[in-house]
Amino acid sequence: MVSRPPTPKLVTKATLVTVSHAIERAALAAAEDGPMLVVAFFQRLPYFERERQVYERIANSAAITVLGLVADNAPDLPAGTHLVPLGENEAYAREWTVLVLTPRFGAVLEAYDREQVDGSAQTLESGRLFDASWSFRRDDALHKALSVQAAVADRLSPGARDAFAGVLSYVRDVPAGAGETRADAVLDLLVERTERVGTELARARRLGATPDGSPVSDPDEVRRWSGTGGVTASGTLPVAMLAVRVPAPHQLPEQAGRRTGALRNEGLIAVLSGVLRDMDRITRLGENDFLLMLPALAFDDTVKLSHRLHADLANAAAHNPFLAGTAHMVVLSTRQRPFPEGRILEALAWAEREGVPVARLD
Repeated sequence: MVSRPPTPKLVTKATLVTVSHAIERAALAAAEDGPMLVVAFFQRLPYFERERQVYERIANSAAITVLGLVADNAPDLPAGTHLVPLGENEAYAREWTVLVLTPRFGAVLEAYDREQVDGSAQTLESGRLFDASWSFRRDDALHKALSVQAAVADRLSPGARDAFAGVLSYVRDVPAGAGETRADAVLDLLVERTERVGTELARARRLGATPDGSPVSDPDEVRRWSGTGGVTASGTLPVAMLAVRVPAPHQLPEQAGRRTGALRNEGLIAVLSGVLRDMDRITRLGENDFLLMLPALAFDDTVKLSHRLHADLANAAAHNPFLAGTAHMVVLSTRQRPFPEGRILEALAWAEREGVPVARLD
């Protein structure tokens, strides 16, 4: 049977979770078609921890189960699984792969992290974008298994390498079954409807929201959006941070008087929120400190944005006596979760003390 490579599609992580769970369910199904090879690349350890119990069960029935991820130290993995340690900067560190292969069955998901985010998503994690393809054709799974074997077999123990090669030998001796395209068609339909329902739910949440009119997110909303306390991991999606410290009310010109509070905040927030994209968020770090969170925005572009904000603040202050036209800003790009707010506040204090308009944390 000739295998045709599946065509990659741009999809969110939320969709890929559904596909990967379907393939894992196939691995757990009882069937007399062994031996079975299972490969799963998780990018980072926290994503595996969510599925640990599933892979404990898979390892009990598979001839070999291979797990790939980036980890600072050797993680505690379930018995019967074999670790492929991934380097921070290698291609597989950005890949999300789930593969199940037996002589009579194959399924594979292969997704490459774009390090971008869908602005309509409710959280950073669910909106992460991947170039992905999936297939329930055995020879597609075999092709991917051969690619993995060539790339990482030397990182496995001799026994694991032999078990991996043994499954491939069995698969080659048995022809693929007819009708596999039917399973692909079913999966494609389910994925399409999953994406459609997810989009409709996101739209309904936005339309049904009753915010207080301010674009500034409270700390609890930021924690939920950024994944703090949920399933997220450092080292994946980069998020640019642009922190802004404005003068306290008592530092503003005397003619502003006591009326500065609400009017100052209204003008300031209008300027800061005016540069936000759909996927961005803004929150307060303090009474006079604001943080713009800008997923996947390049560091240099964030620096340019800071200079734009300086100009916008000066222009707004020329027409609003309650608004200061000066500010101190800090720019950095981080893959850390949770966000390094302590470091940002320290840098803001330094920038104010030293009179630095824009401090760059490279």
